Amino acid sequence: MTSVLVTGGTGRLGRRVVRALAARGHTVRILSRNPAAPPAPGADVVVADLATGAGLRRAVTGCSGIVHCATDPRRSREVDVGGTERLLAAARDAGGPHVVHVSVVGVDRIPTEYYRSKLAVEAAVERSGLPWTVLRTTQFHEFVADLLGRLARLPVVPVPRGWRVQPIDVEEVARRLADAVASGPAGRLPDLGGPEVFPVVELVRDRLRRTGRRRPVVEVPLPGAVSAALRAGAGLVPGNRSGGCTWREFLDGRSPSPLLEG
Repeated sequence: MTSVLVTGGTGRLGRRVVRALAARGHTVRILSRNPAAPPAPGADVVVADLATGAGLRRAVTGCSGIVHCATDPRRSREVDVGGTERLLAAARDAGGPHVVHVSVVGVDRIPTEYYRSKLAVEAAVERSGLPWTVLRTTQFHEFVADLLGRLARLPVVPVPRGWRVQPIDVEEVARRLADAVASGPAGRLPDLGGPEVFPVVELVRDRLRRTGRRRPVVEVPLPGAVSAALRAGAGLVPGNRSGGCTWREFLDGRSPSPLLEG
């Protein structure tokens, strides 16, 4: 049992990590920019800001582990890169806890600004001098569902030709991160993907069938390095599929309001 700080501990992944750690008997502390109710009984919330560094020293003091889930795609250089550097500096001053960082499959192959930032975060963790573990995963079921929902609202649905996804259960990722805390520093873990790989066009058509829509679906050959990387499978891990709920099981357990379906 250890005292573990979870950054982004009120987010989609972070709150599940908090619950997984608490269930294993760890003392859990949540880093949040605003006071919030903790997602697990007994967890504490420490107000701190990765973007400015305010409160970080107090947040890491006394922790033997840090699970770093916080991210901000809109401010990735400021929050992900700069914020991680500030967090790591505070952690070094606090005695060197084990840092477990969650990243994204393909950050070294898909040339978007956000992925470049995530790759820079990995490098910062690796050279920090702290004991560390990094786990890259594919996109969560919820992210893929949100993307499909936005596409399916259009009168003609454009789908990038050749793109595939491997959605993963966020609960499974949370369990893997909690396991990594218990296992100790392991460096770069094998990339982890969801249990199934799907062409995006297949999921779009399935979404339309499920919602009773009749709309044309047009596969569009997108140019550019990002599209080429996704067609080549840069965001997939077919050789290391996870457990957890499948895409169909996720959909069957999801009960969206008809008003949100568009």
